[in-house]
Amino acid sequence: MILTDVEIEYQKRIDAMSPADKMARSAAMFAWTRQQMARQFRNSNPTLSDEHVRWQVALKLYEHEPDVVRLIEEYLQHVSR
Repeated sequence: MILTDVEIEYQKRIDAMSPADKMARSAAMFAWTRQQMARQFRNSNPTLSDEHVRWQVALKLYEHEPDVVRLIEEYLQHVSR
């Protein structure tokens, strides 16, 4: 597989980062993803409470973890919409 100049430069910059910087970058990307998911839920359900939106995002993020899904769904029954 031949890498493009952009991919080569990206890899150099990633390799130059400290482990702490890499973790901070990952955390920032995860936060951004959660924000985008929340925005989508909010756009399609504008009347949902902020707490309900947060749990809907969690439900989507953990959709492949049946035990976690069950816990979130139980909790959602007590969250105001």
